Amino acid sequence: MLSRCIILLIAALLTSVLFVSAAVLDSQQRPVKIVTSFYPLYIMAINVVKDSPGVRVKNLTSSTAGCLHDYSLSAADMKKIADADILIANGAGMESFLSRITGQYPRLKVITLSDGIPLIKAPGQSGDNPHIWVSISGAIAEVNRLGVELAKADPGRAAIYAKNTQVYVSALESLQIKMHFALLPFKGQKIITFHEAFPYFAQEFGFKIAAVIEREPGSNPSGRDIADTIDLVKKTGIPALFIEPQYPALAAATISRETGARLYTLDPAVTGPMTADAYIQIMEKNLQVMKQALQAEVQ
Repeated sequence: MLSRCIILLIAALLTSVLFVSAAVLDSQQRPVKIVTSFYPLYIMAINVVKDSPGVRVKNLTSSTAGCLHDYSLSAADMKKIADADILIANGAGMESFLSRITGQYPRLKVITLSDGIPLIKAPGQSGDNPHIWVSISGAIAEVNRLGVELAKADPGRAAIYAKNTQVYVSALESLQIKMHFALLPFKGQKIITFHEAFPYFAQEFGFKIAAVIEREPGSNPSGRDIADTIDLVKKTGIPALFIEPQYPALAAATISRETGARLYTLDPAVTGPMTADAYIQIMEKNLQVMKQALQAEVQ
C-alpha cells in the first residue's frame, strides 16, 4: 500500500514537471508582439529582446516624431496597438493618450518604465518631468525595469531578457563612467537649454540649468522671455546655448545674435537611427559637444 502511494506521488510529481515544462515551452514558442511608444524606448527594447525567437518589436510613432507631449494617435497607431501583446510606455506624463489605450484595450499588457523612479518636478507646471532617459542613470533604471517586466510578462524567454538586460546595462554603465570622468572638471557650471529635456542630465553630471528657452517645444517664448534670457546671458557671461536637432532654434538664434553666445546642439535622444547602439552613439556625441562648449566657457 505504501509503495503504491509512493508510485502515485512520483507519477503526480512527474506530471506536474511535464506540465510546467510544456507551459514554458509553449510560452517560448508563442509569438509576442511588442509596441514601444516612441524612439528611446524602442532602442531599449531591441537591446533587451535581442535574439529572442518569436518576439517582434515595433515603434508606435515615427522615429522622427520626437517627444510625445501633445501627440494624437492616428488610425495606423491604433491598429498597431490592437495587434500588440505588450505596450512599452515611458509614463510620467509623456504619453497623454495612455488612459485612452488602457480603457479601450484592457487585455493589453502595459509596461510603464518610469514607475518607481524618483521624478523631477517640471518648473512652473503641476506635473513631473518625463525625460528620464536623457540621463544615463535614468536610462539604466528604465532598461532594468523593462527587463524585469518583460520576464514577468513572457516567462518562457525570461533568461534571454535577463542576459540581454545585463549586457546592455553594462555598456551603459561604461558610458556613464566615461562621461562622469570627462565632465567632472565642469561640475557646477551653468547652462542654458532649449527646452525641459535636460534636468535629469544636468542633475546627474552636476550642471545648473540657468534658463530654458522654451518650456515645451513649439511653445513660442514671449518677447519678455527672450529679453530676460538675453539679460541673464549678458549678466552671467554664459557663452553657450544648447539647442536640439529636432526643433527650430529661432529664439535661441535671436539670443545668440544679441549676446554673442555660441549655439551648440545637444541631443535628447528622441530621434535617430533604429539601431541597437544608437542611444550610446548619441550620448557619446553629446559628451563631445559638452566638452567643447564647456572648455570654451572656462577659457
